[in-house]
Amino acid sequence: MATETRGEPAAKDEGKGKPARKRTSPVLFVRQVVAELRKVIWPTRRELITYTTVSLVFVLIMVAIVSGLDWALQRGVFWLFG
Repeated sequence: MATETRGEPAAKDEGKGKPARKRTSPVLFVRQVVAELRKVIWPTRRELITYTTVSLVFVLIMVAIVSGLDWALQRGVFWLFG
């Protein structure tokens, strides 16, 4: 059956209500966010400039390709239909 998981019956939780979940307080949320941000490996200035340059060059190349295809298709449609 598609709803079954490994060795567990599909109707395991039928008839049971979900247990009440305790809400996270705003203070705890902020603490968790700060803890996660401390784990982030931030790029150096040189890496950031490199990543930005590569991204901009890629976008410019894609714009050129799409613009070229648009122009070529426009010319083709005008030639075909007058």
